Amino acid sequence: MNLPLDESKKQYVYIEKCKERVNTISKELGRPLTACINTFGCQMNARDSEKIVGILHQVGYTITEDENADFVIFNTCTVRENANLKVYGRLGHLKSMKKKNPNMMIALCGCMMQEPTVVEKIKKSYSFVDLIFGTHNIFKFAELLYNCFESKRMIIDLWEDTTEIVEDLPSERVYKFKAGVNIMFGCNNFCSYCIVPYVRGRERSRNAQDIVKEIRELVADGVVEIMLLGQNVNSYGKNSEDQMTFAQLLQQIEQIEGLERIRFMTSHPKDLSDDLIETMKNSKKICTHLHLPVQSGSSKILKVMNRKYDKEHYLNLVKKLRTAMPELSLTTDIIIGFPGETEEDFLETLDVVKQARYDSAFTFIYSKRTGTPAAEMEDQIPEDVIKDRFNRLLSVVHEISTEEAMKNTGKVLNVLVEERNEHDDTLMTGRLSNNLLVHFKGDESLIGHIVPVKLVECKGFYYMGEMV
Repeated sequence: MNLPLDESKKQYVYIEKCKERVNTISKELGRPLTACINTFGCQMNARDSEKIVGILHQVGYTITEDENADFVIFNTCTVRENANLKVYGRLGHLKSMKKKNPNMMIALCGCMMQEPTVVEKIKKSYSFVDLIFGTHNIFKFAELLYNCFESKRMIIDLWEDTTEIVEDLPSERVYKFKAGVNIMFGCNNFCSYCIVPYVRGRERSRNAQDIVKEIRELVADGVVEIMLLGQNVNSYGKNSEDQMTFAQLLQQIEQIEGLERIRFMTSHPKDLSDDLIETMKNSKKICTHLHLPVQSGSSKILKVMNRKYDKEHYLNLVKKLRTAMPELSLTTDIIIGFPGETEEDFLETLDVVKQARYDSAFTFIYSKRTGTPAAEMEDQIPEDVIKDRFNRLLSVVHEISTEEAMKNTGKVLNVLVEERNEHDDTLMTGRLSNNLLVHFKGDESLIGHIVPVKLVECKGFYYMGEMV
């Protein structure tokens, strides 16, 4: 097979080859081939799944949510042990399905596959899996799929790291009117509890021109809101030739006509610059929401976590943000039960929550991840102590977030209408600039449009409203 040197052109050759195989099998079976992809984890994984679905559609698969399909892909997460256990449980369920359908193929990809111990377990206990690939070579999916058609053995294609960023491959987004856009890949932070740098690799920033080009094309296709994605968007450009900052990239994106809203995540406090705060303050498109993970309020624990900031620095950032943007909705991540956490450390975390007054917080019980420095630390916290602290934290977070949300009651704010309400088909569901949900009377013609809605009643984490 003569293949182009350009990687994206090469993958399009494999797409055509796969299309031929899918058409042949479909004719033999007298029906279309089906594919199901289940995504675990973060928005980065969700964006990767959109790329996989784009290729699956191009080669001729009909996408279904039913795992009783001809091709099942699990895009995995490994941030917490529970995510791994879910995948193993689902694989056991698929084994009997595959016996009934000899055409069935099973693929595993994503962060979990970058762990050598996981791959060894799958080879030993789940040998019926056809394809394993990771986070660095997702652009090769068409090529790997072709190899699956050609071979009857398990195919494993895992890279330790990469510097490659391959543009212009198919993608199929979930929503017509909003989209995620990768601006960088990987992470250089090595927080002591986190497996991500080991499974996602080192930071690689995309070229700003490629990002702007992609967003322009999305807007031309009906997108009004984009979410810029990266493990740490604040460090965008530090490893690129032109050294463009994240603030400068946002200023370029702001100029795109037809784009209404800009979101981004995740922001690391150590890289949150004054320039970024000023850019957010002056923007007419950046949403009034910032996710700024604190993880702990204790400077001692933050140092052991290798977060590279302390409590004072974090609260100073919050003060700057609140001064520049009084209406800003601030959300965070908090880990409870990190090794060595004392009651005094926990009270420091509660103090940060009370001072920062988060609109919501993603609260997690520390999960030991093999391969991270924290997994080897002494003084792991007893389960009953963790649960007590976790419940106390939730109580404070809920009280404050409810009080913050109540402040908007009675206001008329713009809502991006996203879907028909799944519990009441007379209602539409949309999202405010601050990321909170609103339910109100309407019809599906509103989907994808930004409309003014009066927030009549606050229900804690969402509102009941009336369109005006």
